[in-house]
Amino acid sequence: MTVSVLGGGIAGLSTLYYLSLRHNIPRVKLYEASSRFGGWVKSSIDKNTGVVFETGPRSLRPVGAVGLTTLELIEKLEIDDKVVPVHRSHVAAKNRMIYAKNQVCMMPNGPAGLIKTIPPFTKPLLFAGLKDLFTGKSKSPLDDESIYDFVARRFGQEVADYAISPVICGICAGDAKEISVKFLFKEIFEKEQKYGGIIRGAIKGRHDKKSEVPIEKTDFMNRAKIEGWSMYRMQDGIEIIPKRIIEKLSNNQNFDMNLNAACDQITFKDDEAQVTINGTNQPAQHVVSTLPSFTLAKLVEHQHPILADELRAIPYVDVAVINLLYKKENLLKDKGFGVLIAPSENMPILGVIFDSCIVDCNHSTVLTVMSGGRWFDKHYGKDSSNEKLLEAALDGISKMLGINEKPDIFEVHLNRQCIPQYVVGHHQRVERIRKYVSDNKLPLSLGGAAFDGVGVNDVIMSSKTIANGLKF
Repeated sequence: MTVSVLGGGIAGLSTLYYLSLRHNIPRVKLYEASSRFGGWVKSSIDKNTGVVFETGPRSLRPVGAVGLTTLELIEKLEIDDKVVPVHRSHVAAKNRMIYAKNQVCMMPNGPAGLIKTIPPFTKPLLFAGLKDLFTGKSKSPLDDESIYDFVARRFGQEVADYAISPVICGICAGDAKEISVKFLFKEIFEKEQKYGGIIRGAIKGRHDKKSEVPIEKTDFMNRAKIEGWSMYRMQDGIEIIPKRIIEKLSNNQNFDMNLNAACDQITFKDDEAQVTINGTNQPAQHVVSTLPSFTLAKLVEHQHPILADELRAIPYVDVAVINLLYKKENLLKDKGFGVLIAPSENMPILGVIFDSCIVDCNHSTVLTVMSGGRWFDKHYGKDSSNEKLLEAALDGISKMLGINEKPDIFEVHLNRQCIPQYVVGHHQRVERIRKYVSDNKLPLSLGGAAFDGVGVNDVIMSSKTIANGLKF
């Protein structure tokens, strides 16, 4: 049996690794169109300072089954000694800020924040909880709604504007008024619909059957809970994960990993597939696609236009990542994880991560600015030059953080169509896509960020599920 894996990012490589743990390993061929493996996971180390710049994901959370699965993978790859934990007592875990109403506001991080009026809110957040208790059920049952509408309905517009909207910018660079509530709060939403409120759902639904598959925990995995990890980074950067997978599998004769190998088309026939790579046909008994959905759509539309239309309907956004290093300490007035910008501020940047508050940055102030997202075209149009992206980043941190100096070192990266948007109706669309694949008996598995979560943890869990579910 031959399995073709399309895409050499963290999803494709994780799929390969989990297949390598199976008995009777099939022949697996991975095809990556670009000249490097790793996809959006990319780390670079400045030679002079030793500071790590991440152009994509940078921090991982050890929460839930998906978080434990990543910890399990890290341990199996024997890079657990490279984990740099950030404990819940750390300033970066406790202090999260938003920029709203032309000021940086510290978000509440304890019970006191519920009974005091803390900017940008005009009343204590306790009233938001009371609103949820007394609002009751929606007028008619809802199958889905935007996360903005859900939060506004349960907690009020201020919470939707100044709490959830900036968070969505930070997680997926999206507009909370478009993103499905199921993106973050699927279980909470379902309990709210069932019991008539979020707080009621949390109380009455606490004994509801959990959907997560239990994972056998090792001592390393237990450390995260015992030591109180809020998140963690990897020494030398997140890219160590895909690099280590490549090292582990490079001498395995069952695995063939190919760069500069673009898939031109997938043809299905008689329960098998044929992938066309750089113009050459390659037979496969099964195809695992970890490609962006719009790329996969082009490959299957000649045979399956209905499937292609559904895949193409998943929107993506562009995000610019600007890494800034100042060879001065203590440029930041407030310490914390960073600051997210409320969309109501109409700024081109989405948020700023305070890297030097999270990990040691060799006596420098290091920031990462994220820009664009759902509003990229609005703010940049056709002029998305590195110069304009850098200018917008520097103007933003000057306005918000009062840092007017020029950075000593900077990098600008524009990640085109990098994050899929789980808009209202996304989960139903994914169900239709998978039903089509099943009904037509296509030997195709769908992985990557477009279907089961956009984070590194989600993608790794999806890859594990696919690899363990293949029959051979």
